[in-house]
Amino acid sequence: MAIEARAALRGRTARAPREPSYRLRVLALLTVALLAAGIIWARLAYWQVVEHKRLAADALTQYSKVVELPATRGMIYDRNGQALAINETVYSIVIAPDQVRASQREHVAAALSAATGKPLPAMQALVSSRSQFAYVARRQPKEVADRLKALNLAGVGLEPESQRSYLPGGDPNTTLAANLLGFVNNDGAGQYGVEAFYQPLLAGRNGSVSSYQDLTGHEIIVGGETRHDAVNGADLQLTIDADIQHSAEQALAAGVALNKAESGSVLVMDPHTGAIIAWADYPTYNANNFGQTPVDRFIDPIASHLYEPGSTMKVVTLSGAIENHAITPTMTIQDPGHVSLGGVTLYDWDRANRGTVTYTKVLESSLNVGAVKAMQLEGTDAFYRNLVSFGFARPSGIDVAAESAEPLRAQPDYRLSELATTSYGQGVDVNMVQMLAALNVVPNAGKWVQPHVVERVGGRPTQLSLAPPQQVISPATAAQMNEMMKSVVQNGSGHEARISGFEKDEGGKTGTSQMPVNGQYTQDVWSSYVGYLPASNPRFTMLVVVRKPHNANWIANDGYIVAAPIWRQIAQAIVLDWHISPTPGQ
Repeated sequence: MAIEARAALRGRTARAPREPSYRLRVLALLTVALLAAGIIWARLAYWQVVEHKRLAADALTQYSKVVELPATRGMIYDRNGQALAINETVYSIVIAPDQVRASQREHVAAALSAATGKPLPAMQALVSSRSQFAYVARRQPKEVADRLKALNLAGVGLEPESQRSYLPGGDPNTTLAANLLGFVNNDGAGQYGVEAFYQPLLAGRNGSVSSYQDLTGHEIIVGGETRHDAVNGADLQLTIDADIQHSAEQALAAGVALNKAESGSVLVMDPHTGAIIAWADYPTYNANNFGQTPVDRFIDPIASHLYEPGSTMKVVTLSGAIENHAITPTMTIQDPGHVSLGGVTLYDWDRANRGTVTYTKVLESSLNVGAVKAMQLEGTDAFYRNLVSFGFARPSGIDVAAESAEPLRAQPDYRLSELATTSYGQGVDVNMVQMLAALNVVPNAGKWVQPHVVERVGGRPTQLSLAPPQQVISPATAAQMNEMMKSVVQNGSGHEARISGFEKDEGGKTGTSQMPVNGQYTQDVWSSYVGYLPASNPRFTMLVVVRKPHNANWIANDGYIVAAPIWRQIAQAIVLDWHISPTPGQ
């Protein structure tokens, strides 16, 4: 029995052997747990150590605020310190319609309509739109902003902006020198003219300031440099005289209307420095209201349009022939009214047989045959080199946007008849700046000077204003041509440009050139006149070009009838404004 009892006791305490699969499962679970823990700790270490700086920066950006510090655009002044382009603060009216309660919508819409002049239905629709943001009106003057601010309208705000403002022009509803200056668009970028050419210098560079805010919107200090100051744009001092510019615009507008012309332009230059004194176009535009202006009106005809200069080119042709000792002012030729070369017959403007004439008479009466014969006597090689020397092989380099130029072809590419017509200004394309710079060689003792419209940037002279002159013809040749151009005013086609007191001390030349269309010359013309005074010591050189005058007959559209009187009116204003006196003994 004792034996049985011990056996029963062993049966209660003995354990059955465990299965091997159970142990494996336990081991696997432990392994997974350890791996998971390792991964978690590794990721924690990665985010807290390796990525700490980036995460901290990202966290700060969630609460950062960057405010742009706009640069102030540089001002534009004339030569006497008169402001031509300034910056004014205007206001854009904005609204958050979703913040306007239904009971207030009618009142807000009526107030916005009354303040801005916009139709009431449009304002009602805007206020009722339930959008989060909308512009009511852009660039409103301060008085409109003040009225709205006093009303304290729900959901309505004001955003201050800078707007370019320009002086009134010589013709109603225009601004002064609009085509020369260009304008600044709503994005603050200069468009056309000086504003575009000098955009990087005028615009300056915007700055910024960064701050950080907590969840309640309060600023917090995080250290480090967070401010970058704006660099304001540079001021420009132009060579333009605002008073002369105004007079030129008025005279030009009247002259274009009187001659029923399509358009006209005036360019006035200091003969010794190349500084542009006036730069006028008609029709022009209002740069303060550029958004309502047809785009083609922005294109500046003086620098961006080409024309055939006609008989003003005879000044260049005869200057080169005298310089190369091919002709003299008193040398005579036979002029039957026509000349043939290269299988082509070319004519004087009236085809009259004038018999024996001097080269001074050729210039006085603007005879094409005389210009062609001067080219022949000089030789085509020398004639071509002379065109290059006077600046027709390159753009003028004027400091306004979008100058157009048609450089001379290589000399072998010209037929003889083409060089012949070039001698009197047909079949050759130039812009007005190129032409005036070339014609100015005579009153400037034979020197070509760089035309420019900006004298100083930020108080410093521009490179163009410091460009050295280039001697194109000798002073002796220039003096002979000067006497011939004085004779044009005294005895020839320049009589309509005579200024009282300067009749014997004024040089000039007329020009009339036919306009080509599809390779054929038409009856439409460019009428022009160039002149300077006093001829003994010139103070200014001026070129007037009128496009497509439509008077009663073709004679009435000539440069001496159309352009010379405009020149005379502007020259008279310059004489009075600058107190120019006739040279004693002249």
